[in-house]
Amino acid sequence: MLDLTSLGGAGTVTGSKHLLDSGGHRLLVDCGLFQGLKNLRERNWGPFPIDPGHIDAVVLTHAHLDHSGYLPKLVREGYRGRIYASRATRDLAGIILRDSGHLQEKDAEYANRKGFSKHHPALPLYGVREAELALERFSPVEMHAETDLPGGARLKLRPAGHILGAASAEIRWQGTTLVFSGDLGRYGDEVMLDPEPVAEADYVIIESTYGDRVHGDRDAAEAIGSAVERTVARGGTVVIPTFAVGRAQSLLHTLWKLRQAGRLRRVPIYVDSPMAISAGELLRVHRDEHRLPPAVCAAVSETASYVREAAQSKALSASPVPKVILSASGMATDGRVLHHLKAFAPDPKNMILFSGFQAEGTRGRDMLRGAREVKIHGQWIPIRAEIADLPMLSAHADSDELVRWLSGFRRPPRRVFVVHGEPSASEALQARIVRELGWDSVVSAPMERYAL
Repeated sequence: MLDLTSLGGAGTVTGSKHLLDSGGHRLLVDCGLFQGLKNLRERNWGPFPIDPGHIDAVVLTHAHLDHSGYLPKLVREGYRGRIYASRATRDLAGIILRDSGHLQEKDAEYANRKGFSKHHPALPLYGVREAELALERFSPVEMHAETDLPGGARLKLRPAGHILGAASAEIRWQGTTLVFSGDLGRYGDEVMLDPEPVAEADYVIIESTYGDRVHGDRDAAEAIGSAVERTVARGGTVVIPTFAVGRAQSLLHTLWKLRQAGRLRRVPIYVDSPMAISAGELLRVHRDEHRLPPAVCAAVSETASYVREAAQSKALSASPVPKVILSASGMATDGRVLHHLKAFAPDPKNMILFSGFQAEGTRGRDMLRGAREVKIHGQWIPIRAEIADLPMLSAHADSDELVRWLSGFRRPPRRVFVVHGEPSASEALQARIVRELGWDSVVSAPMERYAL
């Protein structure tokens, strides 16, 4: 008997956690933080749905926080197994989880110092030390290698595009083959490789972040070049809330291309995110997992000035010089970008440019919907800057690309479970799978146990 239960990443685009249970053995695929809406974020603070000490292994598809960010708390609450992931995912998780712990400690300290938290004292969900303990449990897995997991299961990872190390996970257990898509990347991306097809599976668990839309064919370089030039011409600054892992590196490549074409030569470009800087360095370490030759990697890295210290970041916010600032986080939920938004969002000559998915309940989603003010560090900040959205810069496969990946299976699976999407996106993809592929498909319900 084999059961599947989505403990997160079902009915929402965040907090991915999918539990496989067979004869008392349990495997968890992904272990992400809930982000966005308050009622989702509060779930991070509650007890885990099952005793973490009763989980035998964790498989991590990639390092983004909504897939990995709960690991330190899982370990603190008693998880003692290994965490299986690709080598690049392990390296990126080292950056992301340490940064997450550090940011949570700093945010709690800032809230206590400024007195805007409802909690006295404000506490972090976890800190750097707990992130380090989680990282000690990682076991790197080679792509395409058969790896034994506890309880008799076997794992094979395949490249999924999206970001360095991202993988789809094939798990063979109790005579059943399951494939978890993880987050799938774009086809024909200039930096990342295409998602690799999978030939067979009994069950497929697929993400649906963009399950209800396509990105369009507008040229990304032209779109961002025009946006920056328009803003700089009126004396403004472009602030790009940036996912530090994946988006920052792709954006820098696009800006480098523009400069190669003779554009934006006099526009200062800054990367204000120590995590993005460290993630960019990993492109040179994991050369087989992206398309950029070493010489291009070096040239792209020289496109921007890098801001590591907090004092430098504050000076950047205070400077009136027109410029481009790439700063985490990508949905404007935390990090240094909040200070830049406080400085630049109130002035109509500036631009806030979004380049990726904005989850429900985030400041990014609110601004895209036309919010005239957002709350940052206990203050209401007016939004008068131009707000722009360039979805073609997203690292997520769109609806067409998700169906293209599914079409790589040589025979229909018994069932497709649609996960990791807002309800409208998941339902649209599920309906499309049934209509176009003729496969049995269901949108996974949170905490519902499915017998396989």
